Amino acid sequence: MSSIIDIHPHIVSPDTKKYPLDPLGGTQSTWSTERPTTYDDLLRAMDEAGVAKAAIVHSSTAYGYDNSYVADAVAAVPLRFTGVYSIDVLAPDAVKTFDYWLGRGCSGMRLFTTGSTLPNQATFFADSKSYPFWEHAAAKNIPVCMQMKQEGIPLLRQIMDKFPKVTILLDHLSRTPFEDGPPYAGAADFLALAKYKQVYLKITPINVTPKTWGKGTPETFFGKVIDTFGADRIGWGSNFPNSIGTMKEILTAAQKAFSFAKASDQDWIFGKTALAIYPRLKD
Repeated sequence: MSSIIDIHPHIVSPDTKKYPLDPLGGTQSTWSTERPTTYDDLLRAMDEAGVAKAAIVHSSTAYGYDNSYVADAVAAVPLRFTGVYSIDVLAPDAVKTFDYWLGRGCSGMRLFTTGSTLPNQATFFADSKSYPFWEHAAAKNIPVCMQMKQEGIPLLRQIMDKFPKVTILLDHLSRTPFEDGPPYAGAADFLALAKYKQVYLKITPINVTPKTWGKGTPETFFGKVIDTFGADRIGWGSNFPNSIGTMKEILTAAQKAFSFAKASDQDWIFGKTALAIYPRLKD
């Protein structure tokens, strides 16, 4: 078994003087209010769960575009952490800001286009003002995570057609519907993205432990996803501490959901894909 790597944990400091709150949309997320988690807390959770390394995803619903806390975590524990940051991609100085955070340990970017505090699907990521950002991400080989819904797929296709060298990660499988069961006609638009070889997928508790599996099962749905995209384009993320439970509990649930998969596929999903996306996490 390869080392386990988490590509979707979050951290929030209780020190709001050093790290002021400025959430996107003006409303802080409930989880970051109720469960502030320092990077030391994250390390303890990782050690308990047997997780070797992590790509920490900046908490936009706490800090907006100020990535300082993740950057400080990466600087403090560079052998186990790298960072996925967020910036205002429409700002005139977006490329300059991009480079600033690259200098502070950024290995990936994330566009928060929808979420608990911003429920509608935003379209800004396809605005022509964002093109310098996309061009720079391609030039610097920095993967871009998309927090988005299915409604955003047509615009995402436009971006990928225009910028075919940009690596895209779909957070939470872009919340694709699966309750209809095999052959998963409701997920057709999502599954069709497999033709874009630049697309990678994040599996999180939102996908692993849904309220209902409907007419399917973890094996039928995730088996379809593996068959369509390949395990080497799928990575596991805990969404800790946003998702309820210890990291060990979250990881155990994910491993159970993928227990049907062959060992080599599990190696990719729980570690090797992360290393391909974020080479800084390699030993």
